[in-house]
Amino acid sequence: MQLIISAIGQGLLWATLGIGLFLTFRILDFPDMTVEGTFPLGAATGVTLIAQGMNPLLASLLAALAGALAGLVTGLLYTKGKVPILLAGILTMTAIYSINLRIMGQANRSLLGVQTIFSGLGLDKLPPNYAAVLIGTVVIAIITILVAIFLQTELGQAFIVTGDNRTMARSLGINTDSMTILGLMISNALIAFAGSLVAQNNGFADVNMGIGIIVVALASIIIGEVSYPGNLSITNRLITIIIGSILYRFVLVIVLAIGFSANDLNLFSAVILGLALILPQLRKFFRLESIIKRGVNSHD
Repeated sequence: MQLIISAIGQGLLWATLGIGLFLTFRILDFPDMTVEGTFPLGAATGVTLIAQGMNPLLASLLAALAGALAGLVTGLLYTKGKVPILLAGILTMTAIYSINLRIMGQANRSLLGVQTIFSGLGLDKLPPNYAAVLIGTVVIAIITILVAIFLQTELGQAFIVTGDNRTMARSLGINTDSMTILGLMISNALIAFAGSLVAQNNGFADVNMGIGIIVVALASIIIGEVSYPGNLSITNRLITIIIGSILYRFVLVIVLAIGFSANDLNLFSAVILGLALILPQLRKFFRLESIIKRGVNSHD
């Protein structure tokens, strides 16, 4: 039972990461590699501020601000510096590594004995992992509602149009550069916020905790889309990311329960994402095979 509760709690906390990447990867059509630097940036900023006595919630919000600044840098490199998309993200990600070391003063930092957002307000008296489920539910509900409302505003619609067709967006008078920068800032703010929450839940921040994180975020998005195919509203698509994040955590729990090492998780994450990506093609193939067989049988 505790494994189930843990998977749900982790899935809810990591869902913020998925929603953050969804804004750039799916809506803005921007493969943002900054993610792998922004996530540990949020963790490093949040943990360092909390360890120095700052309120955990305020520290998490400042971590989100740090993430937004990282997104701003990537956006400026791409829109004003004309640096290719992937290279702009990689440059920012590489620079953030050194910044994280500067922030923490070391490769990792612990929150042992320090009050976090998961131990305040009596949450430490709850059974193990229940605090993560409670905080995760509240946080992801607020974020999902705010993102859904934003995307339905005039500014949000301009953001969506920019991702759909930049040429058409410009013809409508939309400043696509500004929309790109805005999207990257919001996305990376959410990702850094997720990094801060995950670090608090784990009890530490590590400079290398961003390695492979984009695969985790993509897995949440793709698994959700595969689980609920079809034309969905933006709000429903955000909900599928949350479901995909939880399902992904259940898969990892099963992998560990089978006896594999935690060192193998990145490998299995890549395999899971790969399978989820090719699943629609497999469905089409087997559907086509079924149609061909029916056609042959009817001629017989």
